[in-house]
Amino acid sequence: MRRLLPILLLALASPAAAAEPALTPAQRGYKALTETAFIPGFWTARSVPNIWKAWDGVKERPADFDAQLRDRYGLHAAPYPNDGLPMGLRKAPLLLATGIGNDCMLCHASSLFGTSVVGLGNSSLDIQSLFEDMARADGVIKKLPFTFSNVRGTNEADGFGVYLLGFRNPDLSLNSKWKDLGLRDDTCSDVPAWWLLRKKRTIYHTGATDSRSVRTLMQFMLHPLNGPEAFEKAEPAFKDVQQYLLSLEPPKYPFAVDKPLAAKGEAVFADHCAKCHGTYGDKWTYPNKVVPLAEIGTDPTRHAGVDIAYGKAYSESWFGKENAGWFVPGKQLRWTPGYQAPPLDGVWATAPYFHNGSVPTLAGVLNSKARPKLYTRSFKTEVTDYDLANVGWKVTELKEPPPESAPGSEKRKVYDTSKPGRSNKGHTYGDDLTDAERAAVVEYLKTL
Repeated sequence: MRRLLPILLLALASPAAAAEPALTPAQRGYKALTETAFIPGFWTARSVPNIWKAWDGVKERPADFDAQLRDRYGLHAAPYPNDGLPMGLRKAPLLLATGIGNDCMLCHASSLFGTSVVGLGNSSLDIQSLFEDMARADGVIKKLPFTFSNVRGTNEADGFGVYLLGFRNPDLSLNSKWKDLGLRDDTCSDVPAWWLLRKKRTIYHTGATDSRSVRTLMQFMLHPLNGPEAFEKAEPAFKDVQQYLLSLEPPKYPFAVDKPLAAKGEAVFADHCAKCHGTYGDKWTYPNKVVPLAEIGTDPTRHAGVDIAYGKAYSESWFGKENAGWFVPGKQLRWTPGYQAPPLDGVWATAPYFHNGSVPTLAGVLNSKARPKLYTRSFKTEVTDYDLANVGWKVTELKEPPPESAPGSEKRKVYDTSKPGRSNKGHTYGDDLTDAERAAVVEYLKTL
């Protein structure tokens, strides 16, 4: 006992020495994002193990099931404990059992050259096939309430928000009668990288919402089994999640850069691009500029995809009543005349480009005549799938679209720029540059 007494006294005298260091808000946010099921499950626990039964022509579970699951739907391995599930799927409560749900990483996490990256938009995802096949695996053959994706790698996230808010009263209590707030499912939205939020005063392609808003990050929680109390309970965690998003850094370009050529490109960029996209380095600037539709000339469908009725309902709801708004109480949606020119940090990693993902490479962004009109790609993210010369994803141009009789999953692999919401026109600022100047700018963009 005499030998133990000094040890016990020492432990009592310095309890902090044994305590773990407190987590920062950003660390708490990452922990909440990767460990918490903020929405109940959509499917039973058998949905993932049985999903192969929804695959046409497959008679038994493949030996490489996990890899096929990821490749078929554009999912990626989780770099954190996730019960063996890919990023975006997670175990979640479902009534009195444990089911499978989805989370933010379904759309907001991807991979680059074998490494999973949280915060990189998932340009491989076929969310339409995933939700259809998960329902089939559960024995529920039911048509989705609207189109979740028209082209693989894009989604109808705006439609999700409009559809789900239509079931809610302003206090987020459920309304038994759905109200159409202007639902559209043809915007083909590309998913921006989370790390861009650190520079932006606004959020979303149109710059319609205050980027300081925590509640706007919580719209995906509008699951019918989440009542108003679930949003109040989760808001403190999402304040930490926001701090995590603001802490993210873009990945560095992993290949060789021609530094003299990049220096020339920086000068061209400063003269032709910086007024909208900002400057870079230690003393960076970013103008948060929204470019009117008539000037930018890119596809207007996404801009029209959020109707006045939705903006009014959002602004009058719990989401729009957040404290510390701009000039009025709450962080409400606002109308803008066009699309916000985004920061370009890590732009080399965020292909395809434009708000609808219609341009597969940076070279195409700077030369409208070089943009493919009808094409497909592998939707894999290995080095062999990356276009080092043009910076973006390799594509195969097609002469004809797939036949109408083709499965939906095959038709969604083809990007047809003649379809609604998918135009690759506009942003012709680089057309006036010489080939040499464009090559120099592309080389410079690798360094951001």
